[in-house]
Amino acid sequence: MIHGVLFDFSGTLFRFEPGPDWPSATVGEAARARLTSVLTVPTMPAELIPPDLVDAWERRDLDPDVHHTVYMGLLAASGVELTPAEADAVYESVTDPLAWRPYPDTEPVLRELRAAGVPVAVVSNIAWEIRSVFRQHGVADLVDEFVLSYVEGVVKPDPKIFAMACQRIGVAPERALMVGDSPENDGGAAAIGCTTVIVDPVPTPERPSALRQAVSGLLPAVAG
Repeated sequence: MIHGVLFDFSGTLFRFEPGPDWPSATVGEAARARLTSVLTVPTMPAELIPPDLVDAWERRDLDPDVHHTVYMGLLAASGVELTPAEADAVYESVTDPLAWRPYPDTEPVLRELRAAGVPVAVVSNIAWEIRSVFRQHGVADLVDEFVLSYVEGVVKPDPKIFAMACQRIGVAPERALMVGDSPENDGGAAAIGCTTVIVDPVPTPERPSALRQAVSGLLPAVAG
């Protein structure tokens, strides 16, 4: 029986989807897709990272300053021509709650879990405060704990961050479900006995029910 659920943030509950003119009307759709990938991809082959940023890449979600340095470097190496002002705006847009769109079933699933008495934690490799996104979309009160790498000093897939989340919602790891979009990072929860489900971080209109499918078979058992 599952007694609690851990969710990843980016690509799982929400997806970074800024407006069509982001970062400017002169940047085409393919370039926007490239920039979005650079800013949100959870893992990246070392050969795609500028050599001087490889070590910092591993630490980017532990320190906001390192995060800024890494992503400004990646944007410069992305192949998309940006002015310095545009590059700054692209980076800053990641922390804009309005640039994040919830998946269609995010709010319904969180409300369903709350109604069933199932505690929820969000476990994220992140270097900024994401509660503003949840508040913007009216679901912050449906999350019991936010376990964020830059606060805790540990990043997924280190089992410690999943253990922290389980402890804070009062659920044994073997009674917890981890739902995320990265087999490499979120799959680390299996090391402490969590059941894991990986969803596809596709655009939000293309994934209407993956979260519901991930928890639907568990809720009756939990509620009962």
